[in-house]
Amino acid sequence: MKVEFEIKGKPLGKMRHKNCRIGNFSRSYNPEFNVTYENLVKILYQEASNYYFTGGIRFELIVFFDIPKSTSKKKRELMLSGEILPLKKPDFDNVEKIITDALNKIAYNDDCQICSNGGDRFYAEEPRVIVSLEDIKDYRERIKKNE
Repeated sequence: MKVEFEIKGKPLGKMRHKNCRIGNFSRSYNPEFNVTYENLVKILYQEASNYYFTGGIRFELIVFFDIPKSTSKKKRELMLSGEILPLKKPDFDNVEKIITDALNKIAYNDDCQICSNGGDRFYAEEPRVIVSLEDIKDYRERIKKNE
């Protein structure tokens, strides 16, 4: 089984938990930004499928960043052709982390089920993230057929 969905908008990475002091006590909390984005990911997954992965998973992301408005036409063309890649924040692993954490208990029991992952980062006219989850057995069979 393979499930694919798209998160439209600027790619976002997971922020660290925040800490605050209340008297002599310290409290840690998940920033509102993380909670909002994770809820969006959950909704989009549930709209795409209600499949629940029980075994190993192949997880893949294709991240498309927007091109800055001040970019020249020549540089813009190079970005769209993939000759200039987005070497900027958020890091790929932070984008992956916020999405995999959001899908815990929704698409799978825990993100430790992810046995294989991959992805790419590009520039595009429309910023977005394409998320793909596939049963690892199906993925391996598909790879063997293409050898």
